[in-house]
Amino acid sequence: MKGFKVTTYDQQEIRFEFYLEEAPVSCKAFAEILPFTRTFNHARVSGQEIWIDDVPPLDVIQENASVFTEPGEVVFGPSKPTRTKTANCFGIYYGEGKGLDAGNIFAKVVPGDLAKLVTLGNQIWKNGSQELTISLID
Repeated sequence: MKGFKVTTYDQQEIRFEFYLEEAPVSCKAFAEILPFTRTFNHARVSGQEIWIDDVPPLDVIQENASVFTEPGEVVFGPSKPTRTKTANCFGIYYGEGKGLDAGNIFAKVVPGDLAKLVTLGNQIWKNGSQELTISLID
């Protein structure tokens, strides 16, 4: 279990590496629900982020959680504690951003793919939602 990739409608692939030491529970649980395909939206208030709120459910604890992310980081809203506003939300930050509540930061885009992620984020921001497939890296 190394990471996952996002595949776009035109077969572009963007690779991500898991934070296995910082968020092992989240990484393992996320890997177990792959692959899935969903329509991603652009965030309205949390910054340069594409996200979904209909990810297959993950019953995970809060770990490596923060509202502050770096460009390229990936977050998942833990289901515990139950007060979490972002429970079962999945987001990928392609630039500056700040979450509405602490999310588990569990992966980051590989450095060579950051430009492709920025392009994807800007496409979704300017042109609307896009269907993406998330799968484990072979």
